Amino acid sequence: MARMHTRRRGSSDSDKPAADEPPEWSDVDEDAIEARVVELAEQGHSPSEIGLKLRDEGVQGTPIPDVSLATGKKVTEILEENEAEPDLPEDLRNLLERAVRLRDHMDENPGDYQNKRALQNTQSKIRRLIDYYRGDEVDEDFTYSYDNAVEALGLE
Repeated sequence: MARMHTRRRGSSDSDKPAADEPPEWSDVDEDAIEARVVELAEQGHSPSEIGLKLRDEGVQGTPIPDVSLATGKKVTEILEENEAEPDLPEDLRNLLERAVRLRDHMDENPGDYQNKRALQNTQSKIRRLIDYYRGDEVDEDFTYSYDNAVEALGLE
């Protein structure tokens, strides 16, 4: 499939190995994994960062290569059950942070047309994503603007 804002195609990626059950060496209790996921979320980590920390650090010294295989649930599902999910979806939050960073850069460097185009593309992606999440994860009346993005991110 072609990329959204270029004429090029996306780069191919390697796939995760197909597995139906967690490896034998990773035999951590599901409750301990879920407790660690909630603990990391309360420390302010995003779901993808939680997955990386569990892969690298693990629970009780044992790495967890795949949370969904070990618990039967995704990280976001665990967070929803324990009411620890972030207020914004991770992909939308990352795009908002990027747009705020680009806008601040554009205020300092008004002649930077390459970043002006990058900001326009990012804002386009944000608007499309807000329409996708509207009503479920984002308020019905939320519209994108720089001020709303700063407020939503808590950067005031």
